[in-house]
Amino acid sequence: MPQALSQQITNTATHAMTQGNEEMWIEVIQKMDVVYADLLRYQVELEEKNAELEEAQQFIRGVLSSMTDVLIVCDLSGNVQQSNFALSQLLGCSESGCTGVALTTLFDESSQVKIETCLERIRKGATEEIEVCMTDAQGMASPLVIRCSPRYDHEGILVGMVLIGRPVGELRKAYNDLNQTHTELKQAQAQLVQSEKMASLGRLVAGVAHELNNPISFVHSNMFAIKKYGYRLREYIEALHEKLGDKLDKDLRKRLKIDRILDDIPSLVDGGLEGTMRVSTIVQDLRRFSSSHREEKTEFDVLDVVSNAAKWVTQTSKTRAKLSIEGEHLRIHSYEGFVHQVLVNLIQNSLDAMEDKDEPRIDVRCFQQGHEAVITVKDYGAGISKQDKLKIFDPFFTTKEVGKGTGLGLYISYGLIVEQCEGRLMADNHVDGGAVFTIALPYQADET
Repeated sequence: MPQALSQQITNTATHAMTQGNEEMWIEVIQKMDVVYADLLRYQVELEEKNAELEEAQQFIRGVLSSMTDVLIVCDLSGNVQQSNFALSQLLGCSESGCTGVALTTLFDESSQVKIETCLERIRKGATEEIEVCMTDAQGMASPLVIRCSPRYDHEGILVGMVLIGRPVGELRKAYNDLNQTHTELKQAQAQLVQSEKMASLGRLVAGVAHELNNPISFVHSNMFAIKKYGYRLREYIEALHEKLGDKLDKDLRKRLKIDRILDDIPSLVDGGLEGTMRVSTIVQDLRRFSSSHREEKTEFDVLDVVSNAAKWVTQTSKTRAKLSIEGEHLRIHSYEGFVHQVLVNLIQNSLDAMEDKDEPRIDVRCFQQGHEAVITVKDYGAGISKQDKLKIFDPFFTTKEVGKGTGLGLYISYGLIVEQCEGRLMADNHVDGGAVFTIALPYQADET
Protein backbone atom coordinates (compact mmCIF):
# COMPACT_ATOMS: atom_id res chain seq x y z
CA MET A 1 0.00 0.00 0.00
CA PRO A 2 2.74 2.60 0.80
CA GLN A 3 4.56 1.79 -2.51
CA ALA A 4 1.36 2.32 -4.52
CA LEU A 5 0.70 5.67 -2.85
CA SER A 6 4.31 6.72 -3.39
CA GLN A 7 4.10 5.89 -7.11
CA GLN A 8 0.80 7.77 -7.36
CA ILE A 9 2.32 10.82 -5.66
CA THR A 10 5.32 10.71 -8.02
CA ASN A 11 3.05 10.55 -11.08
CA THR A 12 0.89 13.40 -9.77
CA ALA A 13 3.95 15.58 -9.07
CA THR A 14 5.36 14.97 -12.52
CA HIS A 15 2.05 15.89 -14.11
CA ALA A 16 1.80 19.01 -11.96
CA MET A 17 5.29 20.11 -12.95
CA THR A 18 4.48 19.68 -16.63
CA GLN A 19 1.12 21.34 -16.40
CA GLY A 20 2.02 23.97 -13.83
CA ASN A 21 -1.28 23.47 -12.09
CA GLU A 22 -1.45 24.70 -8.46
CA GLU A 23 -4.32 22.30 -7.60
CA MET A 24 -2.15 19.44 -8.60
CA TRP A 25 0.50 20.46 -6.04
CA ILE A 26 -2.11 20.58 -3.29
CA GLU A 27 -3.22 17.06 -4.18
CA VAL A 28 0.42 15.92 -4.01
CA ILE A 29 0.81 17.32 -0.51
CA GLN A 30 -2.40 15.66 0.67
CA LYS A 31 -1.28 12.33 -0.73
CA MET A 32 2.03 12.72 1.09
CA ASP A 33 0.21 13.32 4.40
CA VAL A 34 -1.85 10.16 3.93
CA VAL A 35 1.24 8.12 3.14
CA TYR A 36 3.07 9.48 6.20
CA ALA A 37 0.13 8.66 8.49
CA ASP A 38 -0.01 5.13 7.09
CA LEU A 39 3.71 4.75 7.60
CA LEU A 40 3.39 5.77 11.24
CA ARG A 41 0.51 3.34 11.80
CA TYR A 42 2.41 0.50 10.15
CA GLN A 43 5.48 1.28 12.25
CA VAL A 44 3.44 1.16 15.52
CA GLU A 45 1.84 -2.14 14.53
CA LEU A 46 5.24 -3.55 13.59
CA GLU A 47 6.74 -2.56 16.95
CA GLU A 48 3.78 -4.12 18.79
CA LYS A 49 4.15 -7.35 16.81
CA ASN A 50 7.91 -7.38 17.54
CA ALA A 51 7.25 -6.87 21.26
CA GLU A 52 4.69 -9.72 21.29
CA LEU A 53 7.10 -11.92 19.39
CA GLU A 54 9.95 -11.20 21.83
CA GLU A 55 7.62 -11.84 24.78
CA ALA A 56 6.49 -15.13 23.27
CA GLN A 57 10.08 -16.16 22.61
CA GLN A 58 11.06 -15.23 26.16
CA PHE A 59 8.12 -17.24 27.52
CA ILE A 60 9.11 -20.27 25.45
CA ARG A 61 12.76 -19.97 26.56
CA GLY A 62 11.65 -19.72 30.19
CA VAL A 63 9.45 -22.81 29.89
CA LEU A 64 12.18 -24.78 28.14
CA SER A 65 14.79 -23.73 30.73
CA SER A 66 12.56 -24.72 33.65
CA MET A 67 11.81 -28.18 32.28
CA THR A 68 13.51 -31.03 34.12
CA ASP A 69 12.82 -33.37 31.21
CA VAL A 70 15.21 -33.43 28.26
CA LEU A 71 13.76 -31.74 25.12
CA ILE A 72 15.25 -32.17 21.63
CA VAL A 73 13.79 -30.79 18.37
CA CYS A 74 15.12 -32.30 15.11
CA ASP A 75 14.49 -32.02 11.40
CA LEU A 76 13.60 -34.96 9.19
CA SER A 77 17.28 -35.73 8.62
CA GLY A 78 17.84 -36.23 12.34
CA ASN A 79 19.83 -33.02 12.93
CA VAL A 80 19.23 -31.17 16.19
CA GLN A 81 17.56 -27.81 15.65
CA GLN A 82 16.92 -26.86 19.27
CA SER A 83 17.33 -28.28 22.80
CA ASN A 84 16.70 -27.13 26.35
CA PHE A 85 18.81 -26.47 29.42
CA ALA A 86 18.14 -29.93 30.91
CA LEU A 87 19.98 -31.59 27.99
CA SER A 88 22.96 -29.25 28.16
CA GLN A 89 23.15 -29.73 31.93
CA LEU A 90 23.08 -33.51 31.51
CA LEU A 91 25.77 -33.53 28.80
CA GLY A 92 27.82 -30.70 30.33
CA CYS A 93 27.71 -28.37 27.31
CA SER A 94 26.04 -25.10 26.30
CA GLU A 95 22.51 -25.03 24.88
CA SER A 96 23.84 -24.01 21.48
CA GLY A 97 26.51 -26.72 21.61
CA CYS A 98 24.01 -29.40 20.61
CA THR A 99 22.47 -27.44 17.73
CA GLY A 100 23.30 -28.79 14.26
CA VAL A 101 24.76 -32.11 15.40
CA ALA A 102 23.32 -35.47 14.44
CA LEU A 103 20.83 -36.80 16.98
CA THR A 104 22.43 -40.23 17.14
CA THR A 105 25.77 -38.76 18.33
CA LEU A 106 24.13 -37.67 21.61
CA PHE A 107 23.55 -41.28 22.67
CA ASP A 108 25.89 -44.15 23.37
CA GLU A 109 26.53 -46.92 20.86
CA SER A 110 24.01 -49.32 22.38
CA SER A 111 21.21 -46.78 21.85
CA GLN A 112 22.04 -45.45 18.39
CA VAL A 113 20.29 -48.30 16.59
CA LYS A 114 17.14 -47.65 18.63
CA ILE A 115 17.29 -43.94 17.74
CA GLU A 116 17.66 -44.63 14.01
CA THR A 117 14.76 -47.09 14.08
CA CYS A 118 12.70 -44.56 15.99
CA LEU A 119 13.46 -41.83 13.43
CA GLU A 120 12.31 -44.07 10.59
CA ARG A 121 9.00 -44.71 12.33
CA ILE A 122 8.49 -41.01 13.09
CA ARG A 123 9.06 -40.10 9.41
CA LYS A 124 6.01 -42.28 8.76
CA GLY A 125 3.96 -40.26 11.25
CA ALA A 126 4.11 -42.78 14.12
CA THR A 127 4.76 -42.03 17.79
CA GLU A 128 7.37 -44.07 19.63
CA GLU A 129 8.57 -44.53 23.21
CA ILE A 130 11.97 -46.11 23.85
CA GLU A 131 14.49 -46.51 26.65
CA VAL A 132 17.96 -45.28 25.71
CA CYS A 133 21.16 -44.22 27.42
CA MET A 134 23.27 -41.05 27.33
CA THR A 135 26.75 -40.42 28.70
CA ASP A 136 26.57 -37.53 31.16
CA ALA A 137 29.17 -34.89 31.98
CA GLN A 138 30.87 -37.19 34.53
CA GLY A 139 31.20 -39.98 31.97
CA MET A 140 28.50 -42.06 33.64
CA ALA A 141 25.71 -43.81 31.78
CA SER A 142 22.37 -42.05 32.28
CA PRO A 143 19.34 -44.10 31.17
CA LEU A 144 16.29 -42.21 29.90
CA VAL A 145 12.80 -43.03 28.72
CA ILE A 146 12.20 -40.94 25.58
CA ARG A 147 8.88 -40.26 23.86
CA CYS A 148 9.33 -39.38 20.18
CA SER A 149 6.56 -37.53 18.31
CA PRO A 150 6.31 -36.09 14.77
CA ARG A 151 6.30 -32.29 14.31
CA TYR A 152 4.13 -30.55 11.66
CA ASP A 153 4.15 -26.97 10.33
CA HIS A 154 1.13 -24.69 10.01
CA GLU A 155 0.13 -26.33 6.75
CA GLY A 156 0.16 -29.82 8.29
CA ILE A 157 3.35 -30.89 6.55
CA LEU A 158 5.76 -33.15 8.49
CA VAL A 159 8.90 -31.09 9.07
CA GLY A 160 10.66 -32.87 11.95
CA MET A 161 10.29 -34.54 15.32
CA VAL A 162 10.22 -33.75 19.03
CA LEU A 163 11.87 -35.95 21.65
CA ILE A 164 11.08 -35.62 25.36
CA GLY A 165 13.07 -37.79 27.79
CA ARG A 166 12.94 -38.32 31.55
CA PRO A 167 15.72 -40.00 33.55
CA VAL A 168 14.75 -43.51 34.54
CA GLY A 169 15.97 -42.80 38.09
CA GLU A 170 13.20 -40.25 38.61
CA LEU A 171 10.61 -42.64 37.19
CA ARG A 172 11.81 -45.38 39.51
CA LYS A 173 11.74 -42.98 42.46
CA ALA A 174 8.17 -41.97 41.57
CA TYR A 175 7.23 -45.63 41.28
CA ASN A 176 8.87 -46.44 44.61
CA ASP A 177 7.05 -43.53 46.28
CA LEU A 178 3.77 -44.72 44.81
CA ASN A 179 4.47 -48.28 45.89
CA GLN A 180 5.36 -47.14 49.41
CA THR A 181 2.17 -45.08 49.63
CA HIS A 182 0.17 -48.08 48.47
CA THR A 183 1.86 -50.28 51.07
CA GLU A 184 1.15 -47.76 53.82
CA LEU A 185 -2.46 -47.56 52.68
CA LYS A 186 -2.83 -51.34 52.85
CA GLN A 187 -1.15 -51.34 56.25
CA ALA A 188 -3.49 -48.65 57.55
CA GLN A 189 -6.45 -50.60 56.17
CA ALA A 190 -5.24 -53.76 57.91
CA GLN A 191 -4.76 -51.80 61.14
CA LEU A 192 -8.29 -50.43 60.94
CA VAL A 193 -9.63 -53.94 60.41
CA GLN A 194 -7.58 -55.13 63.38
CA SER A 195 -8.92 -52.24 65.45
CA GLU A 196 -12.47 -53.25 64.56
CA LYS A 197 -11.65 -56.82 65.58
CA MET A 198 -10.32 -55.55 68.89
CA ALA A 199 -13.49 -53.55 69.43
CA SER A 200 -15.57 -56.67 68.78
CA LEU A 201 -13.31 -58.62 71.11
CA GLY A 202 -13.85 -55.99 73.77
CA ARG A 203 -17.61 -56.38 73.50
CA LEU A 204 -17.23 -60.16 73.63
CA VAL A 205 -14.97 -59.97 76.69
CA ALA A 206 -17.46 -57.69 78.43
CA GLY A 207 -20.23 -60.22 77.83
CA VAL A 208 -18.11 -63.15 79.01
CA ALA A 209 -17.06 -61.26 82.12
CA HIS A 210 -20.68 -60.50 82.91
CA GLU A 211 -21.69 -64.15 82.46
CA LEU A 212 -18.80 -65.41 84.60
CA ASN A 213 -19.40 -62.97 87.41
CA ASN A 214 -22.70 -64.53 88.61
CA PRO A 215 -21.55 -68.18 88.96
CA ILE A 216 -18.25 -67.10 90.50
CA SER A 217 -20.09 -65.02 93.07
CA PHE A 218 -22.32 -68.01 93.81
CA VAL A 219 -19.35 -70.39 94.24
CA HIS A 220 -17.48 -67.83 96.32
CA SER A 221 -20.34 -67.38 98.77
CA ASN A 222 -20.86 -71.16 98.98
CA MET A 223 -17.20 -71.69 99.82
CA PHE A 224 -17.58 -69.40 102.82
CA ALA A 225 -20.61 -71.42 103.95
CA ILE A 226 -18.73 -74.71 103.52
CA LYS A 227 -15.82 -73.33 105.51
CA LYS A 228 -18.18 -72.37 108.33
CA TYR A 229 -19.88 -75.77 108.19
CA GLY A 230 -16.52 -77.51 108.30
CA TYR A 231 -15.61 -75.78 111.54
CA ARG A 232 -18.92 -76.83 113.07
CA LEU A 233 -18.65 -80.47 111.90
CA ARG A 234 -15.12 -80.73 113.25
CA GLU A 235 -16.22 -79.31 116.57
CA TYR A 236 -19.15 -81.74 116.69
CA ILE A 237 -17.04 -84.81 115.83
CA GLU A 238 -14.40 -83.90 118.40
CA ALA A 239 -17.13 -83.51 121.02
CA LEU A 240 -18.48 -86.95 120.19
CA HIS A 241 -15.05 -88.51 120.58
CA GLU A 242 -14.59 -86.92 123.94
CA LYS A 243 -17.92 -88.25 125.28
CA LEU A 244 -18.15 -91.57 123.41
CA GLY A 245 -14.52 -92.33 122.81
CA ASP A 246 -14.61 -95.90 124.17
CA LYS A 247 -17.79 -96.81 122.35
CA LEU A 248 -16.74 -95.51 118.86
CA ASP A 249 -15.06 -97.70 116.31
CA LYS A 250 -11.53 -96.35 116.07
CA ASP A 251 -10.62 -98.70 113.22
CA LEU A 252 -13.51 -97.35 111.17
CA ARG A 253 -12.35 -93.78 111.78
CA LYS A 254 -8.86 -94.72 110.70
CA ARG A 255 -10.08 -96.64 107.64
CA LEU A 256 -12.23 -93.71 106.48
CA LYS A 257 -9.36 -91.27 107.15
CA ILE A 258 -11.66 -88.99 109.10
CA ASP A 259 -8.76 -87.17 110.76
CA ARG A 260 -7.06 -86.46 107.43
CA ILE A 261 -10.33 -85.22 105.94
CA LEU A 262 -10.87 -82.90 108.87
CA ASP A 263 -7.32 -81.58 108.46
CA ASP A 264 -7.68 -81.13 104.64
CA ILE A 265 -11.05 -79.38 104.66
CA PRO A 266 -9.68 -75.95 105.77
CA SER A 267 -6.88 -75.98 103.16
CA LEU A 268 -9.27 -77.13 100.41
CA VAL A 269 -11.75 -74.44 101.31
CA ASP A 270 -9.00 -71.80 101.47
CA GLY A 271 -7.73 -72.93 98.07
CA GLY A 272 -11.21 -72.71 96.59
CA LEU A 273 -11.68 -69.22 98.05
CA GLU A 274 -8.32 -68.12 96.66
CA GLY A 275 -9.29 -69.49 93.24
CA THR A 276 -12.62 -67.69 93.22
CA MET A 277 -10.88 -64.48 94.32
CA ARG A 278 -8.44 -64.80 91.44
CA VAL A 279 -11.25 -65.47 88.96
CA SER A 280 -13.14 -62.48 90.36
CA THR A 281 -10.05 -60.31 89.91
CA ILE A 282 -9.66 -61.52 86.32
CA VAL A 283 -13.32 -60.75 85.60
CA GLN A 284 -12.90 -57.23 86.97
CA ASP A 285 -9.76 -56.72 84.87
CA LEU A 286 -11.60 -57.98 81.79
CA ARG A 287 -14.39 -55.50 82.42
CA ARG A 288 -11.95 -52.63 82.81
CA PHE A 289 -10.01 -53.74 79.75
CA SER A 290 -13.10 -53.97 77.53
CA SER A 291 -14.91 -50.92 78.83
CA SER A 292 -15.00 -47.85 76.60
CA HIS A 293 -16.20 -45.60 79.41
CA ARG A 294 -14.03 -43.73 81.81
CA GLU A 295 -13.76 -45.55 85.11
CA GLU A 296 -13.62 -44.03 88.57
CA LYS A 297 -10.38 -43.37 90.40
CA THR A 298 -9.58 -45.89 93.10
CA GLU A 299 -6.74 -46.57 95.50
CA PHE A 300 -4.63 -49.57 94.54
CA ASP A 301 -1.18 -51.08 94.98
CA VAL A 302 0.98 -50.42 91.94
CA LEU A 303 3.19 -53.48 92.47
CA ASP A 304 0.12 -55.76 92.57
CA VAL A 305 -1.14 -54.33 89.27
CA VAL A 306 2.31 -54.81 87.74
CA SER A 307 2.41 -58.47 88.84
CA ASN A 308 -1.12 -59.09 87.58
CA ALA A 309 -0.42 -57.52 84.16
CA ALA A 310 2.83 -59.47 83.81
CA LYS A 311 1.03 -62.76 84.53
CA TRP A 312 -1.64 -61.91 81.96
CA VAL A 313 0.91 -61.46 79.19
CA THR A 314 3.59 -64.04 79.99
CA GLN A 315 1.15 -66.92 80.48
CA THR A 316 -0.38 -66.47 77.01
CA SER A 317 2.74 -65.43 75.07
CA LYS A 318 4.71 -67.80 72.83
CA THR A 319 7.94 -66.08 73.86
CA ARG A 320 9.06 -67.46 77.21
CA ALA A 321 11.08 -64.70 78.84
CA LYS A 322 12.78 -64.50 82.20
CA LEU A 323 10.62 -62.02 84.09
CA SER A 324 11.98 -60.06 87.05
CA ILE A 325 9.56 -57.95 89.11
CA GLU A 326 10.82 -55.98 92.07
CA GLY A 327 10.03 -52.80 93.92
CA GLU A 328 7.97 -51.19 96.65
CA HIS A 329 4.32 -51.59 97.49
CA LEU A 330 3.08 -48.09 96.64
CA ARG A 331 -0.61 -47.27 96.94
CA ILE A 332 -1.76 -44.53 94.57
CA HIS A 333 -5.10 -42.94 93.75
CA SER A 334 -5.62 -43.30 90.00
CA TYR A 335 -7.30 -45.40 87.29
CA GLU A 336 -6.31 -49.00 87.93
CA GLY A 337 -7.77 -50.33 84.66
CA PHE A 338 -5.87 -47.80 82.55
CA VAL A 339 -2.56 -48.53 84.28
CA HIS A 340 -3.17 -52.27 83.89
CA GLN A 341 -3.94 -51.87 80.15
CA VAL A 342 -0.79 -49.82 79.53
CA LEU A 343 1.41 -52.30 81.39
CA VAL A 344 -0.05 -55.20 79.40
CA ASN A 345 0.78 -53.36 76.17
CA LEU A 346 4.33 -52.45 77.23
CA ILE A 347 5.21 -55.95 78.42
CA GLN A 348 3.72 -57.47 75.24
CA ASN A 349 5.79 -55.08 73.10
CA SER A 350 8.91 -56.11 75.02
CA LEU A 351 8.19 -59.78 74.34
CA ASP A 352 7.61 -59.07 70.64
CA ALA A 353 10.94 -57.21 70.45
CA MET A 354 12.79 -60.30 71.72
CA GLU A 355 11.22 -63.02 69.54
CA ASP A 356 14.59 -63.83 67.98
CA LYS A 357 16.59 -63.72 71.22
CA ASP A 358 17.91 -66.95 72.72
CA GLU A 359 17.43 -65.79 76.31
CA PRO A 360 14.73 -63.09 76.40
CA ARG A 361 14.52 -61.15 79.62
CA ILE A 362 12.27 -58.43 81.01
CA ASP A 363 12.98 -56.40 84.15
CA VAL A 364 10.08 -54.51 85.75
CA ARG A 365 10.71 -52.16 88.66
CA CYS A 366 8.39 -50.09 90.83
CA PHE A 367 9.77 -47.37 93.08
CA GLN A 368 9.10 -43.91 94.49
CA GLN A 369 10.88 -40.88 93.05
CA GLY A 370 9.90 -37.58 94.62
CA HIS A 371 6.14 -37.16 94.33
CA GLU A 372 5.81 -39.85 91.66
CA ALA A 373 5.38 -43.61 91.57
CA VAL A 374 7.68 -44.81 88.79
CA ILE A 375 7.34 -48.07 86.85
CA THR A 376 10.05 -49.13 84.38
CA VAL A 377 9.69 -51.93 81.82
CA LYS A 378 13.10 -52.84 80.43
CA ASP A 379 13.80 -55.40 77.71
CA TYR A 380 16.98 -56.60 76.04
CA GLY A 381 15.95 -56.46 72.40
CA ALA A 382 17.23 -54.31 69.54
CA GLY A 383 16.20 -51.03 71.17
CA ILE A 384 14.63 -47.96 69.55
CA SER A 385 16.30 -46.35 66.53
CA LYS A 386 16.95 -42.60 66.48
CA GLN A 387 14.44 -41.93 63.71
CA ASP A 388 11.74 -43.90 65.54
CA LYS A 389 12.12 -42.06 68.86
CA LEU A 390 10.44 -38.93 67.51
CA LYS A 391 7.35 -40.75 66.22
CA ILE A 392 7.04 -43.79 68.48
CA PHE A 393 3.88 -42.41 70.12
CA ASP A 394 2.26 -41.33 66.82
CA PRO A 395 -1.00 -43.05 65.82
CA PHE A 396 -0.63 -46.06 63.50
CA PHE A 397 3.17 -46.02 63.81
CA THR A 398 4.57 -49.54 64.10
CA THR A 399 7.76 -51.39 63.29
CA LYS A 400 5.92 -54.70 63.05
CA GLU A 401 4.77 -56.40 59.89
CA VAL A 402 1.21 -56.03 58.62
CA GLY A 403 -1.05 -58.21 60.72
CA LYS A 404 1.24 -58.15 63.76
CA GLY A 405 -0.05 -55.05 65.48
CA THR A 406 -2.38 -52.13 64.96
CA GLY A 407 0.11 -49.33 65.54
CA LEU A 408 -2.27 -47.89 68.14
CA GLY A 409 -0.91 -49.51 71.32
CA LEU A 410 1.69 -46.92 72.32
CA TYR A 411 -0.46 -44.05 71.05
CA ILE A 412 -3.38 -45.15 73.25
CA SER A 413 -1.04 -45.89 76.16
CA TYR A 414 0.41 -42.41 75.94
CA GLY A 415 -3.07 -40.88 75.96
CA LEU A 416 -4.20 -42.99 78.93
CA ILE A 417 -1.17 -42.13 81.07
CA VAL A 418 -0.81 -38.46 80.13
CA GLU A 419 -4.41 -37.33 79.59
CA GLN A 420 -6.35 -39.66 81.91
CA CYS A 421 -3.92 -40.49 84.71
CA GLU A 422 -2.11 -37.11 84.55
CA GLY A 423 1.26 -38.84 84.47
CA ARG A 424 4.13 -39.29 82.04
CA LEU A 425 5.15 -42.03 79.60
CA MET A 426 8.70 -41.99 78.22
CA ALA A 427 10.71 -44.25 75.90
CA ASP A 428 14.47 -44.60 75.64
CA ASN A 429 17.32 -47.11 75.32
CA HIS A 430 19.40 -48.33 78.24
CA VAL A 431 23.14 -48.95 78.39
CA ASP A 432 22.78 -52.75 78.50
CA GLY A 433 21.03 -52.78 75.13
CA GLY A 434 17.31 -52.73 74.50
CA ALA A 435 14.45 -50.37 75.22
CA VAL A 436 13.12 -49.07 78.52
CA PHE A 437 9.67 -47.54 78.96
CA THR A 438 9.03 -45.43 82.04
CA ILE A 439 5.63 -44.66 83.57
CA ALA A 440 5.52 -41.88 86.16
CA LEU A 441 2.24 -41.42 88.10
CA PRO A 442 1.33 -38.84 90.75
CA TYR A 443 1.98 -40.25 94.22
CA GLN A 444 1.41 -38.76 97.66
CA ALA A 445 3.23 -40.70 100.37
CA ASP A 446 1.54 -41.18 103.75
CA GLU A 447 2.76 -38.68 106.30
CA THR A 448 2.22 -41.11 109.17
